[in-house]
Amino acid sequence: MIKYMLITNDPHAAVYAESCGVKRIFVDLERHGKFERQGHLDTLISRHSIEDVAKVKKQLLKADLLVRLNPLHADSEQEVEQAIDAGADLLMLPMFRTANEVRLFCDLVADRVAVVPLVETYEATQALVEIVHVSGVSEIYIGLNDLHLDMKLNFMFEPLANGLVEQMTNTIKSVGLPFGFGGIARVGEGVIPGEMVLGEHLRLGSSAVILSRTFHRRSEGLSDFQANLDLKVEMDKLLAKVDELSLRNEAEINADQQRFQTKVREFAASRAG
Repeated sequence: MIKYMLITNDPHAAVYAESCGVKRIFVDLERHGKFERQGHLDTLISRHSIEDVAKVKKQLLKADLLVRLNPLHADSEQEVEQAIDAGADLLMLPMFRTANEVRLFCDLVADRVAVVPLVETYEATQALVEIVHVSGVSEIYIGLNDLHLDMKLNFMFEPLANGLVEQMTNTIKSVGLPFGFGGIARVGEGVIPGEMVLGEHLRLGSSAVILSRTFHRRSEGLSDFQANLDLKVEMDKLLAKVDELSLRNEAEINADQQRFQTKVREFAASRAG
């Protein structure tokens, strides 16, 4: 089953999302280097705080709370302690390049909560064979946005279309770890429609995906969500599409993959031009 994740620091929006079927709430504390990497792009750089972690956790009934921290740095130990004390169920480490960084982070966490390395540098993709064996790693998430930037590609879905993500997921599955990747738009919407991305998640065996800002129209607070979409309706569309796509035969899966690859190549080429 795919766990849908929503990035928000608003407790009321988090409760609303939970009631609509969102399985993970994602509070994003990453700051270091993010503007330098993404400031020239139309991407969302969050302003979440450690205080938001406890506020959101207090309101959740069943959804897990994932907290993304900064890349490993001098104050990482303090960040880890604060996030765990505030109620994080999972901690995410971004922008690492070596297995040793993951190992050091897991040592700080010391098996108190789940650790999710966010693979979003090319060096990390090459170190994945070692990373999946690091004690304390609970699952892997592949961040397509920063990964495509690091690889100097033109579109975030190129690593998925060119086979790199499949190579990575084969490595992850070989040791039995769950994984997820990228973000997803609504069914029928987006440069790459949500159902096309969903088809790739099912083909590869993914168990997690972020509901993209395209999905929720950059909504932040509860009033934004209620004004911009009926989240329950959109979640039900995703779940129905999963049921439909799960019935595909091998030929249909292959045809859908080829259509996805073609769509990505065409859009990437238009950006290159």
